[in-house]
Amino acid sequence: MNHPPRPHHTLRPTPPRPPTVKARLAQAIGRNWARVGYARHVEPTWLEVNRFTLAVCGLAADFDGLKVAHLTDFHYGPHLPKGYVEGALERAQAEKPDVIALTGDFIDRGPKHLHAAAKLFRHLKAPLGVFGVLGNHDFSVHTARGVRRHADLHRHVADALGGAGVRVLRNEAVRLDRPGGGLVVAGVDDLWSLESDPSAALAGSCPDTPRLVLAHNPRSVEQFAGHRFDLMLSGHTHGGQVDWPGLGRLMLSKKAKRWAAGMYSHAGGQVYVNKGVGYGWRFRFGVRPEVAVFTLRTADVGA
Repeated sequence: MNHPPRPHHTLRPTPPRPPTVKARLAQAIGRNWARVGYARHVEPTWLEVNRFTLAVCGLAADFDGLKVAHLTDFHYGPHLPKGYVEGALERAQAEKPDVIALTGDFIDRGPKHLHAAAKLFRHLKAPLGVFGVLGNHDFSVHTARGVRRHADLHRHVADALGGAGVRVLRNEAVRLDRPGGGLVVAGVDDLWSLESDPSAALAGSCPDTPRLVLAHNPRSVEQFAGHRFDLMLSGHTHGGQVDWPGLGRLMLSKKAKRWAAGMYSHAGGQVYVNKGVGYGWRFRFGVRPEVAVFTLRTADVGA
């Protein structure tokens, strides 16, 4: 007697149980603990070189291809690993720039390491010059109110840098000339110093001449009041030092986040906010230190 075939039953896997609250908590703690270790021991000195090409209206053909290396926020002191800043300067020099721009905070919390810091820059060379401006730490100013802990520190910083071959621009400009035209390099004092005077730096130069402006605090551009600038190089923010997943740049105020890091367009010009080389607090996440290198090109007016 034939029996009907038995029905075939497919075994279905038992669905996994969702992780318990305790398991999810352990995963979150482990993940974030790993991030903390990375942010403390890896990223603060994991320097990157970022390269950009920028078209500039009115840039003379003789300046086409001009290369500018930009470094900022060194915060030199014993809290930085030995040789780290020197290595960053070597990386910039290896780009063979025509101009080197240094936008402040050469020292950290007072004058103790000023002369050691200044000596770091004596080997920097560029055919058209090494230029710098002072940051709030160089003025010993730590809030926007402009209160100083060391009244004459900024003068000592400027003198020491000058002795190391850095031309410190204090609300002034210099003109670089080649047979086909010129390029203005201007520098303004730090915004928090209350000595920032963009008009003094920019008003005297020909408005038809392209301008490279150095200013430690990117919000300085808000004081330019119609003065031409083609590229402003800044630092100050360190990019917030922390860009934590899901939380963002926790250490920056709402206004500072407007100029956190990277390239911004403003009033017909470009503002680049460099994340800096050094740090006061050894902790970076998602905001690697950097050297920025810009190649300037003559803009095609017919484009």
